[in-house]
Amino acid sequence: MKNFQIDEHTLLRFAAAEDVPLILDLVRELAEYEHLLDQVRATAEDFRKYIFEEKKAEVIIVEYDKQPAGFALFFYNFSTFLGRPGLYLEDLFVKPPFRGKGLGKLLLTFIAHLAAERNCGRLEWACLNWNEPSIAFYKSQGARPLSEWTTYRVTGPELEALAGKFPS
Repeated sequence: MKNFQIDEHTLLRFAAAEDVPLILDLVRELAEYEHLLDQVRATAEDFRKYIFEEKKAEVIIVEYDKQPAGFALFFYNFSTFLGRPGLYLEDLFVKPPFRGKGLGKLLLTFIAHLAAERNCGRLEWACLNWNEPSIAFYKSQGARPLSEWTTYRVTGPELEALAGKFPS
């Protein structure tokens, strides 16, 4: 995949399999920032398998002065109303020492560019309600919260129990 040298300091690139340890470190840093580190179960093998072998998601790495500064992970979803695919931004994270340099905006606009280039009908993501700096940032980029929708999730034992109700 192509690398994008944005300026003399900033490089944007698609992650490669050799980036798996870096991706896992960045995910852990994000989880720590979100006070969710105890919930991280992902392993390097998970990322290797699902991102690079099965291609279930894509990762963009942003570097600043040749140092890893942040990442974004996204994947396709589908809108039945639009009849087109969309991109779902699972995570966008910039390490604290690199904030204020426009790197979050660069990641977000690049993924929006990819969505448009790939003929996607929308770009969506979720943000924790307490994360006011991120909410302000997303709104400043033209995003609007979908307050009429509530996200639901089943994981772990609840997912197993729900799956077990399927008649086999």
